[in-house]
Amino acid sequence: MLNSHTHKSILHLRGIITFTTATSPTLEFYPLLKLQLHPPSFSLRLFKFTTTSDPHSFTVSYLVHSCGFSPESALRASNKVRFDNPQKPDSVLAFFHNRGFSNSQIRRIVKRELRLLLCDPDKVLLPKFEFLRSKGASSADIVHMVSTGPRFLSRSLENHIVPAYEFVRGFLHSDDQIIACMMRNSCFLSDGRLAFNSKLLLDNGVRPSDIANLLRRWPSVLSSANMLKTVEELKEIGFASSTSTFSVALLAKRTVNKTKWDDKVETFKKWGWSQEHVLKAFKKQPYCMLTSADKIDALMNYWVNQFGCDSLELVKAPVLFQLSLHKRIVPRASVVQFLVSKGLRKKDASTTLPFVITEKSFLEKFVNRFKEDSSHLLKIYEENMNLANNKENACL
Repeated sequence: MLNSHTHKSILHLRGIITFTTATSPTLEFYPLLKLQLHPPSFSLRLFKFTTTSDPHSFTVSYLVHSCGFSPESALRASNKVRFDNPQKPDSVLAFFHNRGFSNSQIRRIVKRELRLLLCDPDKVLLPKFEFLRSKGASSADIVHMVSTGPRFLSRSLENHIVPAYEFVRGFLHSDDQIIACMMRNSCFLSDGRLAFNSKLLLDNGVRPSDIANLLRRWPSVLSSANMLKTVEELKEIGFASSTSTFSVALLAKRTVNKTKWDDKVETFKKWGWSQEHVLKAFKKQPYCMLTSADKIDALMNYWVNQFGCDSLELVKAPVLFQLSLHKRIVPRASVVQFLVSKGLRKKDASTTLPFVITEKSFLEKFVNRFKEDSSHLLKIYEENMNLANNKENACL
C-alpha cells in the first residue's frame, strides 16, 4: 500500500508523462527505445524533461524515461539518489552504451548500483575497465562481469579492487585463471569476506590448492557469511580439513538450504537409509548432498526395483549419485544383468564396482573378456546408450 505522498507523486508523474506524450508523441520521450532503434545516434540529450525546479520530480522522471524504472520503483530510488539535470546520468549511460552494453544490461546495472548515476565515468568507471583490460579481459568479458556483478564498480580501485585481485593471484597464479573465475562470479572484487574467509580456512588447515579449487569453481562460497560456524560443524561431523572432500562438503553446506537438505535426507530415508547412513555417505562423498532429491529418488527406484539390489549398498558408494542414471547406470546395469542371467557373474560380486570404473575398464572387464557373448553384450550396452542420448536430444 502506497502512502498518500507517494500516491500523489505517482499521479503527478503520470500526469507529466500523459501531458508530454499527448502533445508530442515522439521517440524523444523513450530514450532507451530510441537507443535500441538507432544506437549510433546516441546523445546526451535524449529526453526532453518537463521543466521543474524540484530535483525529486526530475529524478523520478529521469529514472522512468531513461532507465526503465516503473513510477513506483523510481520514487523509491529517488530517496537514494537525486539530481537536477541529466548531465551526469546521461554521461554514465553513454559510457556503458559506447562500450557495448545493451539497454537491458544498462538498466540492470543502474537498478543494482544507483549511485553510479552520480559519478564521473572517466574518473570512476574508466580506470576499472582499463585495469581489467590490462589483465587480459576482453570487451565481451568485461560486459559480462559488470552486467552480472556491477557492485565492484562502486569500490575503490586502489584500496579494494587491486588488493583483492592480487590476493586471489596468490591462489590462482595467472591472470587467465582469475579472469575465468571472474566470469563465473566477480564477487571477490567487491566483497571483503572472500579474503577473510580464505584466511580463516587456511588457519583451520584447509590446503591452498583446495581454496584455489573453490575459487575456480564456486567463488561465491568464499563470500558467504558465518564461515567459521560451518567449518566447526564439518569438523564435528568428522571431516578432516586437510582433505579435498572438505571443500566439497563446505560447498554442500553453504549452498543447500535447510529445506532442500531435509528433503534429500527424507528421500534417502524413504528407501531404507537411516540418519547415520546419510551421514556416512556424506562423509564418504559430499557430492551426494548436492544431488537433487528427484535424482536421488529416481536412482534409488531403479537400483531397488529394476536392478534388484539393496539400497544400503549405495551407502558404500555414494559416488553413484553423481553419475547419470540413463547414460551410465542403466547401460552398465543391463550388461551386468545379462552376465548374471547367463551365470557369467556371481550374484554376490560387488554390485557397485561396474559403475565406478572407467569406460575402458568396464568394456575390458564386463564386455570384451567374454568372447562368445561380447558382441551381444556390446549391442546391449550401445542400445541403452543410444536410448539415453535420444532422450537427452529430445529434451533439447
